[in-house]
Amino acid sequence: MPGDNKFHRFEADVSAVALPDQFTFPFHYVPHALCKAAAAQVMRYIASRTEWHSELRQGKMLGVLVARDAEGQLGYLAAFSGNLAGAVQHCYFVPPVYDLLQPDGEFKRGEAAITAINHEIEQLHNDATLQELHDKLQRACTERDAELERYRALMAESKLRRNEARQLGQMSPEAKQQLIAESQFQKAELKRLRRRWETQINALQQQIDDKLQHVVALKQQRKTMSEALQERIFRLFVVQNARGERLDLMEVFSRYYGEPVLPPSGAGECCAPRLLQYAYLNALTPICMAEFWHGDSPVGEVRHHGHYYPACSSKCKPILHFMLQGLDVEPNPLETQSSAPIRVIYEDDWLLAVDKPAGVLSAPGKLDVDSLPQLLMRERPGLQLYVVHRLDMATSGVLLLAKSIEMCKTMQQLFASRKVQKRYVAWLQGDVTDDSGTISLPLRPDINHRPYQVVDEVHGKEAITRYEVVERCEGRTRMLFYPLTGRTHQLRVHAAHHRGLNAPIVGDALYGTPAQCLMLHAECLSFSHPVTHHPLTLTAPSPF
Repeated sequence: MPGDNKFHRFEADVSAVALPDQFTFPFHYVPHALCKAAAAQVMRYIASRTEWHSELRQGKMLGVLVARDAEGQLGYLAAFSGNLAGAVQHCYFVPPVYDLLQPDGEFKRGEAAITAINHEIEQLHNDATLQELHDKLQRACTERDAELERYRALMAESKLRRNEARQLGQMSPEAKQQLIAESQFQKAELKRLRRRWETQINALQQQIDDKLQHVVALKQQRKTMSEALQERIFRLFVVQNARGERLDLMEVFSRYYGEPVLPPSGAGECCAPRLLQYAYLNALTPICMAEFWHGDSPVGEVRHHGHYYPACSSKCKPILHFMLQGLDVEPNPLETQSSAPIRVIYEDDWLLAVDKPAGVLSAPGKLDVDSLPQLLMRERPGLQLYVVHRLDMATSGVLLLAKSIEMCKTMQQLFASRKVQKRYVAWLQGDVTDDSGTISLPLRPDINHRPYQVVDEVHGKEAITRYEVVERCEGRTRMLFYPLTGRTHQLRVHAAHHRGLNAPIVGDALYGTPAQCLMLHAECLSFSHPVTHHPLTLTAPSPF
């Protein structure tokens, strides 16, 4: 494409590299060799831009899209998510779907209006008159408490004196009545004091509330303006698919979810929509695509420099669902049922254990494929099975099922009370230096990027894993894991996170580098049988 510095030629001869039969399924893929070659060139280009090094070291998602131009020449496009060096337009990378940073654009004008309201709110909070009212209120409350305390002490002394007078006896009816009247007067006077102070304090509080009411109104105005600005902006993010159809992001998300939905902040600013948009608008035919991380891992998340990652779900799934229409896209590998046989390794009247193959769901989920208990019950009509615990779809190994709901609950209680010992075997990408140890990193779901889990010391749930190194070979480490808790993706995060082993499990498409399989296998379960009370050890040899 003459004169266009966005479509880059490959530096190396890639003519012998076979093209993929279908375009990349962006949410679960193994990067194609052409994408790896393109990513390597992008990394070399970035290395030449020394002014970006400090920012990029903090972490940035980058992407490449391999394509053919109208003359059939092969090349690639490059993109970054968000902005870089305070801009979204750079000569080497494709432009954004919509440039939020245009000086006179809709976003900048709306942002300026909201910033003006923020300044007004700040000025009102810092207003000298408001601060003076707060000081008066505080002084009034202090003086009230002191005066009421003094008066209550006076009442106590008067009561003591009246009681002493009564004990002396020989009091005339008039004297007794005078003591009663004194007591009644003091109680009434205490009420009058409270009312006077209440009136004074309420008046001050009302003056404060009147001033703050304007702040409340401004905050509501800010919220309304912000939501309206977001909608206007998302109307300006107009994306195209391979059929030439065009929709703004408000329409994209509403169609995807079947109801009006405001897209999440940052939607449309990731690599994949930018790459596809530029390809469509410039008559390029997409071949394959990949996204990879550059720099340090974000706090709590797992990102490794140079590793490839799927597109995000919350922001990109609805957008890519539309933009990929018209392309021949790979099927979702997670929805491809594994044909591997399911081997029963233990069975009695209460329990059944199998060696679950990788690629089989432990329990029914969102994917439109049969789960392991459904497959088993179809083979054996009349058998009822309940999943006691779960393994990730990509994880193989020992899976325990119960033949009644009561036994299922009993076994789940054993798991929850840590009376079931679990052992996993895995190959990790990297050399783990310590021969053994314990990892304790609390985990919670990443609500904006499911099914990812993140480390969160404040809101995460306790997650503890013991480990032992079995073997080190050619930059990989064979490991035994003993999870003491059972959090989602616990072993995968504890292996990959920089505060864990900093060595992702081989083939981990979420937290490491995608490959043909995830090398994580549930090798052994040990527990006391809840009915027979005999010790029971269930094992399945590792396939790797």
